[in-house]
Amino acid sequence: MKEIILAYQGEMTLKGLNRGKFEAGLAKSIRRRLEDLGPFAVRSAQSTVFIEPQAEGLDIDEAFRRVSRVFGLVKLSRAVCCEKDFDSICAAAESYLGGRLRELRTFKVEAKRADKKYPLKSPEICRELGAYLLSRHPHLRVDVHDPQLEVMVEIRDGGAYIHGPKVPAAGGLPVGTSGRALNLLSGGIDSPVAAYCMARRGLALHHIHFASPPYTSLRAKLKVQALACELSEYIGDCVLFVVPYTKPQEYIRDHAPAPLFTVLMRRSMLRIANRVAATTAMEALVTGESLAQVASQTMAALACTDAAQDLPVLRPLIGMDKAEIVAISRRIGTFETSIEPYEDCCTIFTPPHPKTRPHLKEIEAAEAQMPGLAALEQAAAEGVEKIYIPIGQDPDAL
Repeated sequence: MKEIILAYQGEMTLKGLNRGKFEAGLAKSIRRRLEDLGPFAVRSAQSTVFIEPQAEGLDIDEAFRRVSRVFGLVKLSRAVCCEKDFDSICAAAESYLGGRLRELRTFKVEAKRADKKYPLKSPEICRELGAYLLSRHPHLRVDVHDPQLEVMVEIRDGGAYIHGPKVPAAGGLPVGTSGRALNLLSGGIDSPVAAYCMARRGLALHHIHFASPPYTSLRAKLKVQALACELSEYIGDCVLFVVPYTKPQEYIRDHAPAPLFTVLMRRSMLRIANRVAATTAMEALVTGESLAQVASQTMAALACTDAAQDLPVLRPLIGMDKAEIVAISRRIGTFETSIEPYEDCCTIFTPPHPKTRPHLKEIEAAEAQMPGLAALEQAAAEGVEKIYIPIGQDPDAL
């Protein structure tokens, strides 16, 4: 029997006339994730994606792991397909799951009859297949409330599919179906989580990082590249734009009132990000800011920051506390890289007493006293380094 992957669609099933666009985006994401593993056929039917290896010896374990990180899917299972006659179903269930049943004490059978022409109804399938498996494994007993294994049978148009319990997948919407945005990626915990959250809502993302050598090191840059590699498992191929930010940052330090430094720097970064976004047809900026987490993330400070440029600024973490953000970071695998002790340009030159309630007029007045900043920002935007991050890039190879 050939093992396949059944991947179950989530909220995209509610998209009505637009559903075809979402399914096409989902299939494209799956194919792109699997193309280096070998040939897999990907097709959709009845709110399920069928992913079938087309050659012997393909790595189904790795394929399953990769598909579990594709946004747009809520559940996954590994299954075998057989003819829809009941004897074939019994034989397939025993052959595929019998080894697991021998090691357990309780089980139950669940059936889904999507093909309503099939003569047995779901309760009858459960009863008859359960009786068959009990005859082969007399040590077992049926536990409908808390079984050690659920034997699942799906009767569909193309055949009968037998599998164990479904496992959770990434959820959300397929990447690229909600537009394109540029994510401000620092070396901290928050910004990778922000990228993950927005990609989960269907945004295709590139990243922009601000480096200030010699105040920030090569290791700090490599750390951000590693984070981009880890995120590519979820968001797909992307570009990391590295901005040479030393001169604008020094200029702000030398000419701005110290309490306003952080907000002025954030405004400068957003203006540069806006310029880079315009060259790549990005429709929004994404940041990892959380309300009141630091002085530059108060309501007044965020309002001043947003006024610096005209793209929407998406802040998916705005209502989360640090514990929630850390939990997501651990789950998606970016936490250990984020806590590596390499400096971030957002934390250098930080004043001891930043102003938490700045007013836009005083911010604009301070910028008026820095006539050379615009030219430095333009030069930084034109001098970005573009680093291509493909899906599956090994961070350890950097």
